[in-house]
Order: sequence, then C-alpha cells, then structure tokens
Amino acid sequence: MTLYDELTARGLIAQVTDEPEIKELVNNGKAIFYIGFDPTADSLHAGHFMALCLMKRLQMGGNKPIALIGGGTGMIGDPSGRTDMRQMMTPETIQHNCDCFKRQMSRFIDFADDKALMVNNADWLLDLNYIDVLRDIGPHFSVNRMLTAECYKQRMEKGLSFLEFNYMIMQSFDFYTLFQKYGCNMQFGGDDQWSNMLGGTELIRRKLGKDAYAMTINLLLNSEGKKMGKTSSGALWLDANKTSPFDFYQYWRNVADADVLKCLRMLTFLPLEQIDEMDKWEGSKLNTAKEILAYELTNLVHGEEEAKKAQSGARALFSGAGNTEHMPATELTDHDLTDGSIDLISLLVKSGLVKSRSEGRRAIEQGGVTVNNEKISDIKTSYTSDDFTATEFIIKRGKKNFHKILYKS
Repeated sequence: MTLYDELTARGLIAQVTDEPEIKELVNNGKAIFYIGFDPTADSLHAGHFMALCLMKRLQMGGNKPIALIGGGTGMIGDPSGRTDMRQMMTPETIQHNCDCFKRQMSRFIDFADDKALMVNNADWLLDLNYIDVLRDIGPHFSVNRMLTAECYKQRMEKGLSFLEFNYMIMQSFDFYTLFQKYGCNMQFGGDDQWSNMLGGTELIRRKLGKDAYAMTINLLLNSEGKKMGKTSSGALWLDANKTSPFDFYQYWRNVADADVLKCLRMLTFLPLEQIDEMDKWEGSKLNTAKEILAYELTNLVHGEEEAKKAQSGARALFSGAGNTEHMPATELTDHDLTDGSIDLISLLVKSGLVKSRSEGRRAIEQGGVTVNNEKISDIKTSYTSDDFTATEFIIKRGKKNFHKILYKS
C-alpha cells in the first residue's frame, strides 16, 4: 500500500487538487508541505492533533513538513467557521503562544538536520507595503469569487469586516512566499480552509506560471460540528497544565462506540490490519478498543510513563478499586474558603468539571454530581476544611468525570 493509499484508507483525505500529481509527490517523498497554526492560545488543542499526526506520517514517508505559525495572520484572525470577529491579540501574546507551540510540536515532528521547518508569517507579512500588495497581489483576486467562498458566507449576515476579508489574500500570500523561499509545493488544511487554499494555488500559478497543490484533511475534529475535542470544561488541550494526562486519557476512553474505530484509523499509528480486526469487535470488547485508543493517543502527546499512569488510574476507577493516585486534583487553601466553607458549585467550577456556576447548578439539580459516592441534590451544599482533611474528597460528575480535592491550610 502506498502512503497516499494509506491516507485514503485511514479516512484522512477530503478533497485534493490534481490528485495524480499529489500522489506522485507524496508517495516518492517529494512533498514539501505546510500546515498553518494560528496562535490564538498558549497551547495546541485536539483540533490540531490530527494535523500534527498527518505531518508525522508524511515525514516518516520522506516528505518535508513546514509548520507555519500565524504570527501575522493571528493579528487579523481567520473568519472560517466563525459567526463573530476574533479578538485581536498583542504581538507579545502572539510570540508567547508561538514559543509554546514549538515545544509541543517537537513531540511529533523532527526538526533536526533540516528535516522540517517552523516559520512565522509575521516575518514577511508585517513588513509588507500596502500599495505594493494592492498592485502586485490584488489583481489576481476576484471579489465576486471571494464572496462565494464558504469561509465568508457565515459572516455575511452579521457583517464581514474588511479586516477579515483580507485573510484569504494573506493566507494565499503565505503559500506564495513559502513556495519561493523554501520550495513548498503543497498545502494541507481542514475542509473549512478549502477556499483560502485554492487562492494560494491560483496565485502561484498566475504569478509564477508554476504548479502547486492543495489537499484538505477530513478533519474529524473540525468538520463534524466540532463535537469532538470538547470537554465539559472547554477545549481538550495538549498542554498537561491545561488538560491533565488523566483527563486526556479519559476523554478518548469515553468516545462514542460509533467513533472509536474512526479515531483509531485517523489518529493512531497502529497498522490498519490490526484496526480492521477490531472492526469485528462488539459489546464489551469495544471498551478494549477504547482503552487502546486512549493509551496510544496519550502516549503520543504525553509519553509512555504518563500514558501508563493514566491507564492504571482509569482502570482502577472503572473497576471500583478506588485508586486515585493519578486522578486530576485541585488544591484549595484558606483563601478559597468564605467564612470557613466553600459551596459545591464553586468546587465544580474550580475543578473544571463545569464551565460556569449555572452549569454546576444544573448538574446538581439533574442528579449528575456525587461527592465520595453520595449523590448530592441540594445546590446549597457546602463543605468546611474538616471535610477535606478527614478523608479523601472525590467529586464525580456524570459516570466518568472524576476529580480529587486537596486542602492545604
């Protein structure tokens, strides 16, 4: 099976330009490709995870990845998939986020010996002369055609700013620049980036008379309503300080039965033959497949030691053994108490089991919260420091979300 055939078999490819040419480049290790990452936070999240895995796969096949950090485009914000305008960030915040991205990406991509590059589009976008852009780049873009792009349609009803309207031109200019500086001949992105990506390929062909190609990833974490990669407390981060290895493991251990094989194919590096065998599994054996998925992905992101700890802790909890050693925990101090106590809703928010007090209130009223195996239905329930020190204090939301509360006087 060729590399391109494997990408197809794993369900990773949604649409491509010039498929025969792309096959030839990918299969023969001739692709110099880029994927863009806008630094909107100080950590990558599960929505980036598939892109990183794809970069790793292609690099293993001899192709060269370019991780493009959007330090320049991040100052505008991509309107794709948005119904409102993104908040603009300061240059200092963007640089901090870029530095965090590089540390995390290095777990997936080998940057040694020029095997991969990481570049920041701020290096060329911030120095552009506006008149030069209008004269040199502007004539190659049709406003009528741009307005038909899917990435703009969602914003047209509420109002698309001229600032955001320029995003397609900036992303296209990125590909044009990478083509000239680094020989980048291919770009990858999610389905929602297709219009922007076509703009880049057309710009190269019109200005340089040369071919470049685009391929969109069939992003499970992006194109299916972004239903995956989200937790009760928000995004599923790759930074252990934002989403603990235990919570990361638990998330994948609890995916829906219908999604587990799809995730195994798209996100793990297990042989397809092994995954195809799991396709025959039913009933309780699906839980074994989920354990394999959770372990493989936690190992990829956090390493073998953390994956084993998470697996051990999760198995203990599912079996009722009560081993909480590796359970995520929140430490309270006297400053967290008011008149010597703290209410349960505040504990739910502080532990990240809910995003807001109103969500915590609903969870309690609906019978979804237990404390030390006792279901709590009174939203006014509160606890003192003695409650936290007398015995181990475990909050559980739903069937599978556990959190330990520690107290330090």
